[in-house]
Amino acid sequence: MLPYLNLPPISLGPITIQPFGLSVAAAALIGLAIAQKRYTRYGLDPELGERLSWWAVGGGFLGAHLFAVLFYFPGQLARDPLLLLRLWDHISSFGGMIGGAIGGALFLKYRAPRFDERTRWSYLDAACVAFAVSLTIGRIGCAMVHDHPGRVTDFPLAVSLESPAAQALIANAYAGANAIDQSPLPASLGALGFHDLGLYELLYLALIVLPVMFLLDRTPRRPGFFVVVFAALYMPVRFGLDFLRVSDATYAGLTPAQWAALAALLALPLVWKQAVTWPPIARHSAPSNPVREARSR
Repeated sequence: MLPYLNLPPISLGPITIQPFGLSVAAAALIGLAIAQKRYTRYGLDPELGERLSWWAVGGGFLGAHLFAVLFYFPGQLARDPLLLLRLWDHISSFGGMIGGAIGGALFLKYRAPRFDERTRWSYLDAACVAFAVSLTIGRIGCAMVHDHPGRVTDFPLAVSLESPAAQALIANAYAGANAIDQSPLPASLGALGFHDLGLYELLYLALIVLPVMFLLDRTPRRPGFFVVVFAALYMPVRFGLDFLRVSDATYAGLTPAQWAALAALLALPLVWKQAVTWPPIARHSAPSNPVREARSR
């Protein structure tokens, strides 16, 4: 099994840097840089693309918090309605995806209303690979702080429960789920481990999703292609991993993320049906007329 390592906060005088916060900041900045290169690569307006990206980032942070408190922590929200305003408390990756998609769609609708559907999907598709990279970097932070502990297991890739700190972490997870009776006895914990779902997702993204997307990116693709590929690769695995969770809220037996994953998978045929009607995105071409028109606004 893997050893339990927990990177502590870094103190720089009066400033304390949290490893998870550092990974989120790095994910956002690197994702923005990659997106900019892709806008230029596909002959899209990089200035407009940058504004789109910031709308997506802002919507992503807002959506991550709202989705988490509304669906994962409704009890806490009922006791403390101000939790809704504390954007730094509780975030959800699926909420970030939904919020980012809504932010990007709103930008394209109201800031670039002359774009046709193909052009809008060209921008979204150009950003999709960048988002996959950002999600992977963000999962590094999740793995460092073990903020998605799963069930106790003897799986070889599990994180060992030999240390008292690891045992305290998993005890809190089972207690938060009111499932103390399902946790193994303390005497046997040292020989077991726990599913670290943030680590599992990091490995899957880094070893499967990103290599496949970069390989497919070697030839021109239709607008919407990478949105479909990412969802087809990511959603089923995320749906399955959530069955290993301990303390997440469930609705009709499924977590909010699982319901969101199902909705995304059901929407894939509709996106693909539209995407196959468009020609591939040409590379290194001049911006199309709708882009130039948007810049002049």
